[in-house]
Amino acid sequence: MPDFWRGSGFHLLRRDADGRLQVTDDFIRAFLDRPEVRPVDDSCDAERALHAALMDAPRLPVPAGHLSALADPDARENYEVMLALRDRLVAAGSVEACYMEFFRGAPVSLPPVFVDQLAHVICRNMLEGCDDPMRLRAAELLFRSQKATVRDGAIMLADEETVEMHASGGGFGNLGRLLQDAQTPLRSIDLDILTDDNKALYWAQTDRYATVLDFSFTRPGLDAFCRVLELWIEHFFGVGSSVQPVQAIRDERWVWHLGLDSESSALLNDLYHGIEVGEDRIGRLLSLFRLEFADPNVMRQDIAGRPVYLGIAMDEDSVVRVKPQNLLVNLPLAESV
Repeated sequence: MPDFWRGSGFHLLRRDADGRLQVTDDFIRAFLDRPEVRPVDDSCDAERALHAALMDAPRLPVPAGHLSALADPDARENYEVMLALRDRLVAAGSVEACYMEFFRGAPVSLPPVFVDQLAHVICRNMLEGCDDPMRLRAAELLFRSQKATVRDGAIMLADEETVEMHASGGGFGNLGRLLQDAQTPLRSIDLDILTDDNKALYWAQTDRYATVLDFSFTRPGLDAFCRVLELWIEHFFGVGSSVQPVQAIRDERWVWHLGLDSESSALLNDLYHGIEVGEDRIGRLLSLFRLEFADPNVMRQDIAGRPVYLGIAMDEDSVVRVKPQNLLVNLPLAESV
């Protein structure tokens, strides 16, 4: 089976007996080699020396006062963030444990680019051995924002960064501008939409993020996303669940919900509390889901056995930014899980 997502850094890590990712020096070096940290032409001697020392010994302690020698204040700030992340990764014992601590422990400021990087490599780990390109493409939503196009009931998702690159002339000419204006359906332009018939093409471009996911109701892409959510929950909590798309919440005993992004979180909260929601906001809702746990006993006792409703929506710029960490902090699980 072809490899995928080489850019995640998965190949730099080790899996332990529980399938969790153990931090290695090479993985830390990959963070040190990011453009936010790597020295540039006008970097001072102190910055170059620090970077060289860390590349040689990635776990080298760096006293806070040592960073004051860096001439560039942006470089100092970038090193503070990177070193704090390094220390948290090493102390947590695994990438998954660190990621969990960022959202379930004391609040820590972590730039979105690093949040996405950790989610990326965790997804790569939980999908090790997956031979379904549709599921891999659906999993991209957990670490890469998407540009949505909705027309005639069809919902198409394209990678936002890829769309922006095309809009600037780096891709398919006018494709990006068409997508950004949301005036042209994705099916009418030269961009591969994954189907069950052509999905094998994904293997040749897994790090290009240049395919489109059909997220419409009853389509394989939406079903694949449901399976990814189940895997994410199982990977972190070790519990089985079933996630299915629904077209509406028709439940007189609706007791729990969570949005998979900021837009759907606010929308579901308003609907739950009976607050009137305008058609423009309803129109941004791309899908609803019903989540049920295989064992109701893993839930809080007061709502055990009740379904959890999930939502995913685009913002007013038609961008979808999934926050998979919401499933780590907002599910009604028993304290023992």
